[in-house]
Amino acid sequence: MPTNILIVEDEEPLTLLLRYNLESEGYAVESVGRGDEAETRLRESVPDLVILDWMLPGLSGIELCRRLRARPETERMPVLMLTARGEETERVRGLATGADDYVVKPFSVPELVARVRALLRRAKPDHIATLLRAGDIELDRETKRVYRAGRELHLGPTEFRLLEFLMQSPGRVFSREQLLDGVWGQDVYIDERTVDVHVGRLRKALNRPRQPDPIRTVRGSGYSFNEMFARTH
Repeated sequence: MPTNILIVEDEEPLTLLLRYNLESEGYAVESVGRGDEAETRLRESVPDLVILDWMLPGLSGIELCRRLRARPETERMPVLMLTARGEETERVRGLATGADDYVVKPFSVPELVARVRALLRRAKPDHIATLLRAGDIELDRETKRVYRAGRELHLGPTEFRLLEFLMQSPGRVFSREQLLDGVWGQDVYIDERTVDVHVGRLRKALNRPRQPDPIRTVRGSGYSFNEMFARTH
């Protein structure tokens, strides 16, 4: 069964962005835009994790979190809170109410996905998706190993993270800047052409003669993991 995540957020563009990225990770995602609707939904069934905005119509995220912690069915359910309030006193208040983690807007989507993964690993170790598969390529997040057609490939740490990032979203084209942010981090200042060097190294490790290349170069845009490769091999 897939891991179920409920997004409680009234900003529709942000909800769509989160849904896209979480579904790319293999999670089953639902969303509601009001706090009172979320409370009703959570009485019907309990997801594996909730991403909860602080400021919501109907019922605030803080109050909803407090009520969830008061119910036996949801007292241990992981809650990741989103907020524009970055002050330390507000972070303390959110965590004191029962949130397991706290992300301040605007945030890095790869960082949020990593925090979701960490919360799920702590709460339900058996629910975290440790394997990414596409075509004849298999990437194991736990052991940091990659196989193609049953043959183990030897990748450097950066090439591993680059492949993992691309495989999470088959078909999506990432610019060099997006790859730098997602793989190297937003606080690292290096030349965008560094991406080209590591893509070249990744291709060399992945592809033997006459094997199809799963990495697609999109001129003027960047790189993607070829979704047709994932479907046909």
